[in-house]
Amino acid sequence: MARARELGTTALGTTSPNPAVGAVVLDAAGAPVGEGATAPPGGPHAEVTALAHAGERARGGTAVVTLEPCAHTGRTGPCADALIAAGIARVVVAVPEPTALAGGGAARLRAAGIDVVTGVEQQAAERGALAGWLTGVREQRPYVVWKVAATIDGRVAAADGSSRWITGPEARAEVHRLRAGCDAVVVGSGTALTDDPQLTVRDDEGRAADRQPLRVVVDRSGRLPATARVLDDAAPTVVSGAGDPATLLAELFDRDVRRVLLEGGPTLAAAFLRAGLVDEALVHLAPKLLGAGPSLVGDLGIGAIGAALAFEVADLTPLGGDVQIRLHPTRHTGGDTRTGGDRADGRG
Repeated sequence: MARARELGTTALGTTSPNPAVGAVVLDAAGAPVGEGATAPPGGPHAEVTALAHAGERARGGTAVVTLEPCAHTGRTGPCADALIAAGIARVVVAVPEPTALAGGGAARLRAAGIDVVTGVEQQAAERGALAGWLTGVREQRPYVVWKVAATIDGRVAAADGSSRWITGPEARAEVHRLRAGCDAVVVGSGTALTDDPQLTVRDDEGRAADRQPLRVVVDRSGRLPATARVLDDAAPTVVSGAGDPATLLAELFDRDVRRVLLEGGPTLAAAFLRAGLVDEALVHLAPKLLGAGPSLVGDLGIGAIGAALAFEVADLTPLGGDVQIRLHPTRHTGGDTRTGGDRADGRG
């Protein structure tokens, strides 16, 4: 299942509005013989790719998949039927299907005599590559990852406004990998004016990636100049005048965006945090002190320590001389499970 989750992660940024699923096929003796991840919409699902790699070796074997195989026909056929036709004897699932449209896969497999186990490492899978899609299903909005680089005293720039470079090359390379795994990158007009970022995905050699996320600038006052780098032809760009984060996310959801990287400055970050619309935080901390300058987040309207926004540490990753802290809010972020977005249109 760990490998299946990893495979799902490799598909992030390419599958929306479909889920980024990973699958591994084991032969009857338990040896891995095939693996796959969800292709872009219209392409094969993870299970189908894994079965194609396995061929006849799949017969009598086990399929391990991060999301319950679908039972409906969308742009592709039901994955449950493909598993049955391949002669799979057992299916191990992390996350049960949450929508009415594509549900019933486990029941169809069991009816065909296949042993089905669900809920294996479910929380890890839900917080991994499936997080964006599941948020879309449950809350009808994209999943928001807030990324910020700061000194250890929480400054995102010096007193003179300079901010390049707070972190080192390894952390900056990680930002490009993060962008590649998201459908959209969001900044405010203040960041666009101060830093004039291009917000593209580039490799270690500085070459532009083939696939670029949507660039989004929140500009309520029309301050963004026509010469801004974010308006070049390197990637698609949307300039939004949305008055609040919820409205912006609704606009992006309608564009099939399911995973957002929030790279805006302290003011925009504070707006998302106040609205309870940050699902994950990635803080890149540099071992430096400034003592003055803007802090990593603006006013949250919190006057007492007991009212502080609380997070749990998911992991710590060294990035050269810096460190990445991955955090999840401890607030409840659920909502009613509904037939939403992508699955309503068919997972294809």
